[in-house]
Amino acid sequence: MNILVGYLKNNTQAVVPIAIIVLVLHFTLVPLNVPVVLRFLVGAITLIVGLSIFFVGVDIGISPFGTTTGSALVKTNKLWLFLLGGGLLGFFVSMAEPGLVVLVNQIEYVTAGGISARMLLAVIPAGFAFMIALGFARVFLHLSMRLFFAVAYGLVLVLAWLTSRSSPEFLAIAFDSSGSVTGILVVPFIMALAVGISRMRKDSKQAEEDSFGLIGAGAVGPILAVMIMNLVKPVREYPLITLEPAQAELGAVMAPFWGVTPAAVRDSFIALLPLAVSFLVLQRVLFKLDERQFRRILKGFLYTLLGTFLFFMGVNGGFMELGGELGFHLASLDNKVWLLAISFILGFVTIAAEPSVYVLTRQIEDVTSGYVKRTVVVAALALGVGTAIFLSSLRILVPGLTLWHILLPGYAIALILARFVPSLFVGMGFDAGSVATGPLTTTFILAFTQGAAGAFEGADLLRDGLGMIALVAMAGIVTMLALGVVFRAKSS
Repeated sequence: MNILVGYLKNNTQAVVPIAIIVLVLHFTLVPLNVPVVLRFLVGAITLIVGLSIFFVGVDIGISPFGTTTGSALVKTNKLWLFLLGGGLLGFFVSMAEPGLVVLVNQIEYVTAGGISARMLLAVIPAGFAFMIALGFARVFLHLSMRLFFAVAYGLVLVLAWLTSRSSPEFLAIAFDSSGSVTGILVVPFIMALAVGISRMRKDSKQAEEDSFGLIGAGAVGPILAVMIMNLVKPVREYPLITLEPAQAELGAVMAPFWGVTPAAVRDSFIALLPLAVSFLVLQRVLFKLDERQFRRILKGFLYTLLGTFLFFMGVNGGFMELGGELGFHLASLDNKVWLLAISFILGFVTIAAEPSVYVLTRQIEDVTSGYVKRTVVVAALALGVGTAIFLSSLRILVPGLTLWHILLPGYAIALILARFVPSLFVGMGFDAGSVATGPLTTTFILAFTQGAAGAFEGADLLRDGLGMIALVAMAGIVTMLALGVVFRAKSS
């Protein structure tokens, strides 16, 4: 019960600032539809409760499962089993990621079914699983983390250049899918796997470094997978819908929540079933937990299932709807400075209280024995992500400014910085880029930028409305690596 209360407090602190910003804007700058505001508040409460229950489930079920599996795989001392087990688990856990489900459903919606959510839910986890397996191989074979990321992102930049010339919208889908897949379920599970692996190291310094980098490695996979999919079998024709602010009656406030309930139940079960089955299989063939541990992890899966259901219900019932309307109205104002200013504020506030960031920064502080302070990391990430969402909105306002114009120099800077920071910061940096795109970013902020893009006639909701998650992920990497340069300079 104490764990649940703690998470309720943390998630309330994460969502309430956004709610305050929305209400202030509603009563001052951009009056919104009252039913939409009421649905947003109901959705926000549902989201807080859902995330809290979800994280309790992750704490008592998903994370222990990951740690136990990581240790058991290392003990086998068989590379093929190590890679196969890690890859399969990476596939199943990424398929269950709520943020990814939200993104692919949004893409299917704005393309009126032209780009299938099911297709993306197969391709993106496959790419994530492949790179997680390679990340495991790097640890097993003691390969350089700097070299690993240099080669991986070198390949990403080559494919991104080709994609930007043929299908720019798939550049946004590819990088956004990477950010959305590393969310509230994937981050703690993969971190737990990494901790389980690192605990088997005799070299304490090497164990410390191996605690990070695995999430960043996996995040490369969806980028590569989506771009290769488009180059091999390009999707040329798809209709785009036009986003307009909702016109709702007061009596319809709760109707959308009941309407999304069946889909929320279905998506929750489909998402978590493969991971639950994996646990039951591994319990029989890889490790033998005692009855108390076994029951506790199963209980954690049930909590996670309930939390996922409430998450989908809150997000789809009213939380994202208001984000879209807010972005639309701000972008429709004559003074576009308001859109840019609110974008930065939303990014700053969101990342400062993002649950996934809390998980990462807590681990950073623990692993470095307090040397890298959590508050410093959070402050740096908040500035970086605020700037990223500012740039995302600026890209909508300036037609000639494309996603490629920002991503190319951003990742080039990241690869240069990676050569001048301590090895520990390389893994932390690429992990930070992944966890910066948590549940609030992939829901409310995604809808906000989509709404802003929808305010302009002729705007492409894929090319212009997507890409925000990609910029947030890049900002997280660059910010953390820059912080590493500062720490190195101070310690020398």
